[in-house]
Amino acid sequence: MTAAANEAPLWQPGPDRIAAAAVTRFQSWASQRYGAPAEGGYAALHQWSVDELDTFWQAVADWFEVRFSTPYETVLADRTMPGAQWFPGATLNYAEHALRTAEDPLRADAPALLHVDETHTQVSVSWSELRRRVGSLAAELRALGVAPGDRVSGYLPNIPQAVVAFLATAAVGGVWTSCAPDFGARSVLDRFQQVEPVVLFTVDGYRYGGKEHHRADTVAELRRELPTLRAVVHIPLLGTEAPEGALEWSALTSADTEPVFEQVPFDHPLWVLYSSGTTGLPKAIVQSQGGILLEHFKQIGLHCDLGPDDRFFWYTSTGWMMWNFLVSGLLTGTTLVLYDGSPGYPDVSAQWRVAEQTGATLFGTSAAYVMACRKAGVHPGRDFDLSRVQCVATTGSPLPPDGFRWLHDEVDAELWIASVSGGTDVCSCFAGAVPTLPVHIGELQAACLGTDLRSWDPAGRPLIGEVGELVVTAPMPSMPTRFWNDPDGSRYHDSYFDMYPGVWRHGDWITITEHGSVIIHGRSDSTLNRQGVRMGSADIYEAVERLPEIRESLVIGLEEPDGGYWMPLFVHLAEGARLDDELRDSIKRTIRENLSPRHVPDEVIEVPGIPHTLTGKRIEVPVKRLLQGTALAKAVNPGSIDNLELLHFYEDLARKRH
Repeated sequence: MTAAANEAPLWQPGPDRIAAAAVTRFQSWASQRYGAPAEGGYAALHQWSVDELDTFWQAVADWFEVRFSTPYETVLADRTMPGAQWFPGATLNYAEHALRTAEDPLRADAPALLHVDETHTQVSVSWSELRRRVGSLAAELRALGVAPGDRVSGYLPNIPQAVVAFLATAAVGGVWTSCAPDFGARSVLDRFQQVEPVVLFTVDGYRYGGKEHHRADTVAELRRELPTLRAVVHIPLLGTEAPEGALEWSALTSADTEPVFEQVPFDHPLWVLYSSGTTGLPKAIVQSQGGILLEHFKQIGLHCDLGPDDRFFWYTSTGWMMWNFLVSGLLTGTTLVLYDGSPGYPDVSAQWRVAEQTGATLFGTSAAYVMACRKAGVHPGRDFDLSRVQCVATTGSPLPPDGFRWLHDEVDAELWIASVSGGTDVCSCFAGAVPTLPVHIGELQAACLGTDLRSWDPAGRPLIGEVGELVVTAPMPSMPTRFWNDPDGSRYHDSYFDMYPGVWRHGDWITITEHGSVIIHGRSDSTLNRQGVRMGSADIYEAVERLPEIRESLVIGLEEPDGGYWMPLFVHLAEGARLDDELRDSIKRTIRENLSPRHVPDEVIEVPGIPHTLTGKRIEVPVKRLLQGTALAKAVNPGSIDNLELLHFYEDLARKRH
């Protein structure tokens, strides 16, 4: 991928769209109230937001009318990373803000949630009904003895009950944590055993790919292995009876009880998220009620430009941070679209069908889904009524240039395409959507407000137009307050602050272009470094996977003991394809022509499949360790991989090489 500084933008917002955007109105308001620049557009606003960090976040809290039940003493008492102290003295409650649209009599009966399953049956939950269910469940949690700080866990798909359970937990000051029901027992226990939950919400199973998947045995194992549980709540998604000793969901959510919102300190834990955990146990990342509230108000209200008239759809599961991000759409009074099912059932058009059916205005998906649609020859703009879709946003991996072009050509030439990048670690974006800026092919529009994003060389010097480490040089409110079970903070420190003391290093290679956009090149901890030149794996995947014979690929760079460098490309072939000399030559020629001779692999090797984390990311680093001779048990946490069997291929290859 190359910066497109001299190329015309693929898309440019018109003057009416710019004028109507919330970020434009915010800038005008903040210039009068808080001294933000009135001129200079987004670039000037961003510069002010990082130069005057305290004032910016104070303005965000004011603009979104955050309800502090006790006032804060100062915005940022300590800027040190890790350990920044935000809004000391303040108390508030996240769930109170997520449900306050229900207080408006004109909106109370409007839909807060639209739930769609694989049968495309649509169920609506109004704001008043959502608030009532949360009030009922919160009272029952208190009756069970759930106190502020207690952990409450969900083994749930993306259904309305998951949203209710999370909001009720937040309302009582509990700490939410969730896994999707396609996670096996070991993966769930690797996560939940760390935080010792007192309540478990669980389904009896789920539907995916047109089939029912029963989970009674897994739930029984979770109950046995989580001795801190005081209660298990049964949600009969497949219609089965509650197991012995479990409470019925319907009994806990049927009362007409006004919710009581526990007022907690700004830095009180809201939820625990988990890193992919490709080595060792997953990191249990703690984020705060106040930090997430402010960060998500900014991200959803200003960057995604969502408000009460919008419908927010993101294809996700409860095991991925994008579910938590999606739920925060409630903060801006936005209707959430919850889709529970396979992204490709009954065919690859499934997500477009959901967008049409629900009238989604922001359609969030993965770059992989966009590329799968392109490869399958889908025509969403022709075959579906997507007239309400204003923005298609993608994350999970960089959206290749061909993905931008395909969305522009096949959905709508007037479509705002937002490739975004952030991380579970902050449950937000470092760079991505800006409704008032142009879109350049292959680029994220800009760094986000309040995010002092830089590209640094190994010595900590800033780079423009060159590949460097993604760093954030000032704190963000949603950065982890800590990791669970990390009493001295060493694991937290070593995860982000070991390379540049006091500066967050995320582990991605990026380029910041001269016009302020951002290009993501892949993970820096698995980056290819050939003849002293650093290369991102994402560029190679984008080129290779254009070929119809290639289903997916994985490239690894290995430093050899003799000082040499071995760079194999592993390919998972499409059905009926054969890796012969002709295809090998075609792969190498494609890479050479699209990238450079330096990017051409030393070998192309067919594999039975490409292993991923449970959140769908290719696992480059563990495969690299296996190829270096590390034992499987030490190279990877088995519970974090979608198909462990695939790793035996790389293990066997390492034995042959050594």
